Amino acid sequence: MAWYAYCITEQHAFLNNGNGARARRPFTIASMRGIAGSPVLAYPSGDFAVIVSEYQRTGELDQKSVLEHARVISECFRNTTVLPFKFGTVFETDDALRRAVRANRKAFTESVARLKGKAEMHLKVMVHDMSHRDLLTDSVLPLSAGSEYLCKLREIASRDRERQSKARAVSVQVHKLFSPLEEEVSCKKVDKGGLLIDIAHLIDSKGVEKYHNRYSAATRQLKDCKVAISGPWPPYHFTPGKLRTVGSNTGT
Repeated sequence: MAWYAYCITEQHAFLNNGNGARARRPFTIASMRGIAGSPVLAYPSGDFAVIVSEYQRTGELDQKSVLEHARVISECFRNTTVLPFKFGTVFETDDALRRAVRANRKAFTESVARLKGKAEMHLKVMVHDMSHRDLLTDSVLPLSAGSEYLCKLREIASRDRERQSKARAVSVQVHKLFSPLEEEVSCKKVDKGGLLIDIAHLIDSKGVEKYHNRYSAATRQLKDCKVAISGPWPPYHFTPGKLRTVGSNTGT
């Protein structure tokens, strides 16, 4: 039997036996529905449970499936620490699922301990650094090679370096404002001119209100930027890379 995997979590969060005994067989989590409305089960493995649904490859996973995947992880996150799987992760057999957990038990144990009581907040910082006219000239190279072509290449390279320097400066300023436990930062140019900086912050779950207060301060200090906030989320950006790939196939 194939299993669609949502996340790994601590087994005890979904047991109601009151005696602390571990489950030995998969058990249904009655309050949840997964991909295509399928029942959600906790597949036990030691202290862990892999949150799964039975899966048959009868069709492509679509945008609705993405939302259903995220909803299951978020519902688990309300109860306990979670290590999310990448969307589309499928274990083709019971044995493949068990081997994946067994081979990575140490990494999972360390990650659960590190992420216990933590949440992810997400910032999008839009930095506008070019006029519409500059944007047009920045994107056009001369048709023929020569000194004009080389000068244009140098000009574009210089503007890229300026963007990178500005992105680093903004990232440093944001880090000082929010003081996260950990962070993941990515940056890209956008069509309308400027930069979009995506920042994931790992924080203590009890510090969400304080984080929102710091966001209000950031919107005042980052005057040349547009800042958007979302969260708290499960710690998608702070789980080990192995968790998303080992012992499984992905449908994406």
